[in-house]
Amino acid sequence: MPGILLGEVFPNFEADTTSGRIKFHDFLGDSWGILFSHPADFTPVCTTELARAAKLTDEFKKRGVKMIALSIDTVEDHKSWSKDVMAHANEAGTPLPFPIIADDKRELSVQLGMLDPDERNKDGLPLTARCLFVIGPDKKLKLSILYPATTGRNFDEILRVIDSLQLTAQKKVATPVDWKPGEKVMVIPSLPDSEATALFPNGVTTKEMPSGKKYLRYTQI
Repeated sequence: MPGILLGEVFPNFEADTTSGRIKFHDFLGDSWGILFSHPADFTPVCTTELARAAKLTDEFKKRGVKMIALSIDTVEDHKSWSKDVMAHANEAGTPLPFPIIADDKRELSVQLGMLDPDERNKDGLPLTARCLFVIGPDKKLKLSILYPATTGRNFDEILRVIDSLQLTAQKKVATPVDWKPGEKVMVIPSLPDSEATALFPNGVTTKEMPSGKKYLRYTQI
């Protein structure tokens, strides 16, 4: 199980990274953040994930999100692996645009509940699962997704949920199934109709349901 719950302040850990030693909250500053862990360096799925993240750097920057990765190897291993990652991204010779945390003693992985009990290295030690944490500017955990080591992440979905998190943090709305930016959103149930009309100048439409309950309210932001 994850070591931190939604809404809790994310630990202000210190760690060595490919960009030097960091204090996590200082690294984030006033930005949103995404921390994603990897089972090990020089592994196939992890390499494709980091390469995809590197290619999407501008998309994350556009959303004010700082990225940082974690793997259970040393800084030197990370730096060497980064060259393979950028070559896979067809950007050989370019530095990886975000740091990787060195957690070779697995201390942070244990603290954050990242270890996968079913996946082990050649020495029998557990590998980190593919954990993904989204942290808000208030340093609280906004989203966590846990993948097994054998399943790569979908970074288009990660961008989509960040768009949803940032929108719903500012507006009294929720995003429906398969929502994408620009599509209609749903008015939260706790907002009275009178307030909704005032808050949403584009209008609110209510879908009629057999129950007669008026809870499916849509608006365009």
